[in-house]
Amino acid sequence: MHRGVVLFALLLVLVLLPISLSVRPFILVIQNEDFVDGDTSDDSSLDWEEFGEPDAVSEDDLDPGSWRPLFEPSSSPSALNSSSDDADSLYFSGVRSLISASSSGYTAALDEAVSDIEAAASAGSPHAQSTLGFVFSTGCMRPQNSAKAHLYHYFAAQAGNMQSKMVLAYTYFRQDMPEKAVKYYAELAEAAVASFLISKEPPVIEPVRIHSGTEENKDALRKSRGEDDEDFQIIEYQAQKGNAAAMYRIGVLYYYGLRGVRRDHARALYWFSKAVDKGEPRAMELLGEIYARGAGVERNYTKAFEWLKLASKQQHYSAYNGLGYLYVKGYGVEKNLTRAKEYFEKAAENKEAGGHYNLGVLYLKGIGVKKDVVTASKFFLIAANAGQPKAIFQVAKMFQKGIGIEKKIQMATILYKTVAERGPWSSLSRWALEAYLKGDVGKALLLYSRMAEMGYEVAQSNAAWILDRYGEHSMCIGESGFCTDQERHLRAHALWWQASEQGNEHAALLIGDAYYYGRGIGRDYERAAEAYMHAQSQSNAQAMFNLGYMHEHGQGLPFDLHLAKRYYDQALQNDAAAKLPVTLALTSLWIRKNYADSFLVDMIDALPELYPNIEEWVEGVLMDEGNVTILTLFICLLTVLYLRERQRRHAAVPPQEPADDVPN
Repeated sequence: MHRGVVLFALLLVLVLLPISLSVRPFILVIQNEDFVDGDTSDDSSLDWEEFGEPDAVSEDDLDPGSWRPLFEPSSSPSALNSSSDDADSLYFSGVRSLISASSSGYTAALDEAVSDIEAAASAGSPHAQSTLGFVFSTGCMRPQNSAKAHLYHYFAAQAGNMQSKMVLAYTYFRQDMPEKAVKYYAELAEAAVASFLISKEPPVIEPVRIHSGTEENKDALRKSRGEDDEDFQIIEYQAQKGNAAAMYRIGVLYYYGLRGVRRDHARALYWFSKAVDKGEPRAMELLGEIYARGAGVERNYTKAFEWLKLASKQQHYSAYNGLGYLYVKGYGVEKNLTRAKEYFEKAAENKEAGGHYNLGVLYLKGIGVKKDVVTASKFFLIAANAGQPKAIFQVAKMFQKGIGIEKKIQMATILYKTVAERGPWSSLSRWALEAYLKGDVGKALLLYSRMAEMGYEVAQSNAAWILDRYGEHSMCIGESGFCTDQERHLRAHALWWQASEQGNEHAALLIGDAYYYGRGIGRDYERAAEAYMHAQSQSNAQAMFNLGYMHEHGQGLPFDLHLAKRYYDQALQNDAAAKLPVTLALTSLWIRKNYADSFLVDMIDALPELYPNIEEWVEGVLMDEGNVTILTLFICLLTVLYLRERQRRHAAVPPQEPADDVPN
């Protein structure tokens, strides 16, 4: 609540108000009439081999042309040198130079890097074509050209580049062309699912938002420093001293690759084994999963069954999913579909999403039970609403094909997109965050911009925030060198707008602010109101407050004190923290309605012009010295002024009597 400054006290309070930045999750609500009874004649659409062979597909196969070898050479030691294709070699060389130059800001090196990528693209490298599409899309050392960008991404996608498929899918998604978008997102989601674990939610790269409102998200960033984080070091120290719980926690961080820690299955196995030796039962389940997957160790289903069985006896219900899987396949035990179903049901009864998902697979395929697509759909929906990504994929497939659920392409597209964004190409977010934490904002901006083009809302928000926060030091590269202020503002504005379209209510607020104050674009109150309306539709209290203010002053919206009050009331209903600002705003409305010609109204109307000076004073005096008494004094002063004005207006003026001694 920035500009809604009806009193000095309000200005002071607003500096301290927190801003919520979370994007609200969706919940699938399906009514009985949405389910489609009966079987389907399209058997190919049911060919989802969840219980197929678990041989993992490498991330290099799933994401050809990935930049991973440049950031994690050990993960693909031969990827940079094994190719005999001169075009691909030139491509990797050009991307390496592009990343390096984005850090240094050496524009001559950037131009040379883009030239190498152009040469590789001309020689037929689809991955170079994909990167060149990104170059023309952002206007990096080349004139921005959306048509060329789309053309290069199309050719790259046709040749198998998954990142260009993400770009095209998102482009069609934004253009409200779900029939085209769903085809790409379905393929991408299937590739993402192929990289998931056997029986649990996959390790995913956490989408870290590097800002909260207009401030750096220091707590989230601190927790993402991996092995450099103080909390990690404390846990590691406790583990080394023999603390079983700490051993398990360290193992989990390495196994899933959480909080900035690089995934390392060998270290995870080491710490889980140590934790079990110390009597930590939670590690048993993950040891079973490690042996079932062959993650960092030779695959051994017998050991996997033993560990999962021990974990289940300790009431770790997710272990039942692993046991059910082994019984379905007959790995490490004799195949027994009845036992498999029993284990999945035990997991589901204890609110384990994987149990609902696996039961859905049984009913969908008719494995050990009579095939029942509607029942399968219901199990998948429960698991999907719990966030199980493979269940989301199955529900998306059902919406796309109209199997068990009424066909809804738009819903299928949204769900596929959710799964697709968990694919191997999401590794870019980790490298971007690592660069940002090291102070390399140029590299971070480049990587976040690449992800932003692929449709990742958090990346769009992060890239826009870097452009706004760091200004000319953001290392923003424009068409002919460093971005001009206009280029940077327009790029940030476009990114905020894309993020707002995907539910980031704070992004819509910043767009409104940009139009209201004329930051980087012409001041336009009507467009500011449109942006605030967009944020208000997402139940954002600050947007409601701003709309109330604009109605109160007739800025971009009709002057209407009744509507102003309605928006102020809505702001309070949606956010209890708005109580004081709303109370003061309502006081302002009362004064404006009852004392329209008083000096108080003139003072209130003059406050926005004084806001920058007052804000600077607040930061320099109130925030630094913590002198909260000043706030109280201002409130008291305004109250006294108001009471004096009221007394003056209502005081009876005594009649004038002639003086006894009138001078001649």
